[in-house]
Amino acid sequence: MSTAPPRRAPLFRRVAAALAVLTLPVAGLVAVAGPAEAAASATATYTKVSDWGTGFEGKWTVKNTGTTTLNSWAVEWDYPAGTAVTSAWDATVTSSGTHWTGKNVGWNGTLAPGATISFGFNGTGSGAPSGCKVNGGSCDGGTTPTDNPPSAPGTPTASGVTDTSLTLNWAAATDDKGIKNYDVFRGGAKIATVTGTSYADSGLTKGTTYSYTVVARDTIDQTGPASGALSVTTTGGTNPTDNPPSAPGTPTGSGITETAITVSWAAATDDKGVKNYDLYRGGAKIATVTGTSYTDTGLTKATPYQYHVVARDTADQTGAASAQATLTTAGVTDPPPGGAVKLGYFTNWGVYGRNYHVKNLVTSGSAAKITHINYAFGNVQGGACTIGDAYADYDKAYTADQSVDGVADTWDQPLRGNFNQLRKLKKQYPNIKILWSFGGWTWSGGFGQAAANPTAFANSCYNLVEDPRWADVFDGIDLDWEYPNACGLSCDTSGAASFKNLMQAVRAKFGANNLVTAAISADGSNGGKLDLADYAGAAPYTDFYNVMTYDFFGAWDAKGPTAPHSPLTSYSGIPIAGFNSEAAITKLKGKGIPGSKLNLGIGFYGRGWTGVTQATPGGTATGPAAGTYEQGIEDYKVLKNTCPSTGTIAGTAYAKCGSNWWSYDTPATIASKMTWTKQQGLRGAFFWEFSGDTTNGELANAIHTGLQ
Repeated sequence: MSTAPPRRAPLFRRVAAALAVLTLPVAGLVAVAGPAEAAASATATYTKVSDWGTGFEGKWTVKNTGTTTLNSWAVEWDYPAGTAVTSAWDATVTSSGTHWTGKNVGWNGTLAPGATISFGFNGTGSGAPSGCKVNGGSCDGGTTPTDNPPSAPGTPTASGVTDTSLTLNWAAATDDKGIKNYDVFRGGAKIATVTGTSYADSGLTKGTTYSYTVVARDTIDQTGPASGALSVTTTGGTNPTDNPPSAPGTPTGSGITETAITVSWAAATDDKGVKNYDLYRGGAKIATVTGTSYTDTGLTKATPYQYHVVARDTADQTGAASAQATLTTAGVTDPPPGGAVKLGYFTNWGVYGRNYHVKNLVTSGSAAKITHINYAFGNVQGGACTIGDAYADYDKAYTADQSVDGVADTWDQPLRGNFNQLRKLKKQYPNIKILWSFGGWTWSGGFGQAAANPTAFANSCYNLVEDPRWADVFDGIDLDWEYPNACGLSCDTSGAASFKNLMQAVRAKFGANNLVTAAISADGSNGGKLDLADYAGAAPYTDFYNVMTYDFFGAWDAKGPTAPHSPLTSYSGIPIAGFNSEAAITKLKGKGIPGSKLNLGIGFYGRGWTGVTQATPGGTATGPAAGTYEQGIEDYKVLKNTCPSTGTIAGTAYAKCGSNWWSYDTPATIASKMTWTKQQGLRGAFFWEFSGDTTNGELANAIHTGLQ
């Protein structure tokens, strides 16, 4: 496989379900030394990964189809006026007018025969690429990007409306190569794909209003813009003169103990009378009562819980929810069992362009200050755990000066690469627990298939992690699914229970003597990612969760507003409510997950914009700031010198230098975050990732010192 990193990319990037692929075979002559003076050849594949109306995500994949190695690559294409790239990753993308060029960055320029590499970008406009070239060679056949996406279908109309069904009709979309089918959406969720221009929707609720849109797909699976929205109400509803009840009063707590809270509220009003109340904790309904109080039991001491109440009238209409109240049980939080977790991610691709190896953990002093390592990443393919990078993982030979113990690898030893170096590290630091992490931003697309057969998936992971060649290296498994029943780089529709089912199967296979952990979303917004999967149900099967409390904001929103990418708390002017560490931890605790199962996430990097004039957060920008490996992101070890901190907001540092604006954590902000971590009774902290730290490991030391 390619040595391109399965990146920890923006965690909250919008991703739609639509996927369009244009394959562009091209040939480019590249001078290659050798007796045959052979010519290299390549293909470039364009993928429109998603389209959210105001922008889109695209991807080019370059494949070496020749017999000689490519030492560099450049993809060129044209966009029509009005379509442009706004940010990119895994390539340096530049433009001259409407002509665009993507060139390899340092770590991904070399392509062996048969190897592939991809780079992605966000853009605006609806145009398709044309005139593709790779290394100067023009497109010479196959599907060409002159196939434009279809138009929007006509706004749907409804006929045959009953209590439980209706029929939709719409005017056909147009396309230069023909329409393949239409996706029908109800309330923003796709409910059907049809080849005609009508659809009968059934199983509806009487007297209920529904919203419908339609999207066309052409013969190469490009989707166009959505139709106008139709709002239609089924027949047979309640008497419209019977109004729904008002919102109950904000809940209050009394009789609070370490394990119970009596929740009370002021009664709602209704023109025909209130029938009962639904009480919610952490967004999940826990009781329906006829009175205005309820005693909630089985809680965890010293833990905040979020409650709200909804009234129901005699016609079973529900009203608006009450305001939300946070009520905390009594008691003092117990210290984390087994001491605080201090976990760092080690990336297998870091041994390439970053030149970061296991020995660096020793020379930096970080190995003496951590408790766990997550080795990133293994892949998830075909419903199974698979090797991520065989060369880096267990084949790369280390010289004596590169090796942890100063002993060089031999050509015939059974295990080399990172796994052997980690084995040597454990001999020197036997307290360190190492977990093999699977998935990540790039490789989470396989989890949906894995969730269809959790037992088979768990068996495959166990067989790989416990392979006799390296079974002694690993102490368990970490699943980094971004995100169950939600969208990351791709969208998962496996259902809210899939994550719990997967974790349950993995724990059953790995048993009590192995660690089983997961990296999870930190989306604390109402109805966000933490509300879409059963994280509370999965918690009993995990040793702890690594809550990814970073990448809340970044230059994927190219125009800003500038904001700290890892805010500890909310602040006045924060772009999205609930996008902060405190909101995420509070929501997870409110779902009944104890703090002793939660680790706070720290990024050893910054995110930044350019074209910024305002020094404080909230300013506008023109795009992502330049970075060493990717636009809009830079290691802490670089930023501390090139753009020192000029201020702090919400527990995170920010810096204005020239027209660039960055946010990142420093030893000082980490110290305050670790104090907060202990106050919250969390298990500990983790970070992404080792190579972003200084050569003397000052950020890892700040976590270690702060959790003492």
